[in-house]
Amino acid sequence: MKPKNIILIAVISFFSLSTYAQSDVVDIILLSEDHTTFITTIKAAGLVSTLKEDGPYTIFAPTNEAFDKLPPKQLANLLNPENKATLASILSYHVIAGSLTETEIINKINVENGSFTLLTVNGQQLVATLKDNKIVITDTTGHTSLLTKTDINGKNGIIHVVDTVLSPSN
Repeated sequence: MKPKNIILIAVISFFSLSTYAQSDVVDIILLSEDHTTFITTIKAAGLVSTLKEDGPYTIFAPTNEAFDKLPPKQLANLLNPENKATLASILSYHVIAGSLTETEIINKINVENGSFTLLTVNGQQLVATLKDNKIVITDTTGHTSLLTKTDINGKNGIIHVVDTVLSPSN
């Protein structure tokens, strides 16, 4: 490859990364083909403007496949306008006030003798533990979710991708 082309690729990559880092967490999720259902739910719950605020936030973002694990018709039911408050509660259960990196979560798990309790924006707790050197999040119903991708930084927080929708207690 010609040196001129290498420089051009480096410049384009730099500006792409800079633009990405300047995006808020919602805009980052909007760009992900793996999170179209999560975006649909955020919009239906009326949380887009909230998650565009300064934050910082730590978001555990379920993938489309995570939503596919829900019982049949549960998602369709949650998307009904009359269930907006329930949907907002479930989604805010995936959000922590403050920005926590993967390393910070692991350090807190180790300091706390194997588990770290996280207080969610909806007021309920999640518990982070390690299994095979991966972070596992356990919700109040006892279901677990694995962090499959971590430390996606936005200007108002950080996103960690999870493989299961977390469920708060009723």
